[in-house]
Amino acid sequence: MIQYNPKGWFRQVYRFHKSDTFIILWKELVIIGLLTWGISWLEIKYFSESEVLDNLGVIYSLIGFVLSLLLVFRTNTAYDRWWEGRKKWGSLVNDSRNLALKINSMIGPKADLEFFGRMIPNYAFAMKEHLRDGVVIEELKLTEEERNEISKIEHKPSYVAMKMYERLDDLKKRKEITQEEFLSIDKNLLSFSDIIGACERIKKTPIPFSYSMFLKKFIFIYVVTLPIAFITSLGYYTIPIAMFVFYVLVSIEILAEEIEDPFGRDANDLDTDGISITIRSNVQEILNK
Repeated sequence: MIQYNPKGWFRQVYRFHKSDTFIILWKELVIIGLLTWGISWLEIKYFSESEVLDNLGVIYSLIGFVLSLLLVFRTNTAYDRWWEGRKKWGSLVNDSRNLALKINSMIGPKADLEFFGRMIPNYAFAMKEHLRDGVVIEELKLTEEERNEISKIEHKPSYVAMKMYERLDDLKKRKEITQEEFLSIDKNLLSFSDIIGACERIKKTPIPFSYSMFLKKFIFIYVVTLPIAFITSLGYYTIPIAMFVFYVLVSIEILAEEIEDPFGRDANDLDTDGISITIRSNVQEILNK
């Protein structure tokens, strides 16, 4: 995730980043420019006196309005997914701290505190990589036995939660915690499963294919045929205008595609690496007395 000063907007006008849509789209912009030039040339040479073309500007203005509504819906939907993902990771931070505080006050043996000091952050690290389609076991603080066990498990965050439940059950049998304390801790552990379930729903439910395909075709056809409506009034100036319109419309679609799955490594994705490090730091500060 890119860290920046939102108040320094003027500086960002001149700033280029590898995620900038102009860098991504420059080849497509050249192609659109050539297509627009070809259509403009044909229209000026063979259809310049057609009265029908003079009235197409109003129609294209209406179509542009409809297209803008579709893009607003597309952007809002993508941002809602990004923001929901951020809220779920915020909840994971809070629940991890609360779980560590409860364990710190209810559990005495140092070995048990050290165990939860490893496992609570392990859940965050396993979850962030699970959402990226592959957990990096080296990031987790595990014993050799635990490492061998987790390597055979497909859903590794569930393994981490299972080990915490096993330790809590053992503590209850040893009468280190009461049934009421177990239930109190259980609320936070249950929330871990709810959080990862919500994040998996966001990741595995992209915008319907037919909607995405239609929007891309709509944008392409609208931009390529733009000279038909405006060549009589703008001439060859239609070419840079069409390129600019294409850049704006497609950039919105690209940004929406990037943020609708906010758990990857793209520039605008959530900083789940930083959040996981924060959880580990906070939990170890609480439990490593």
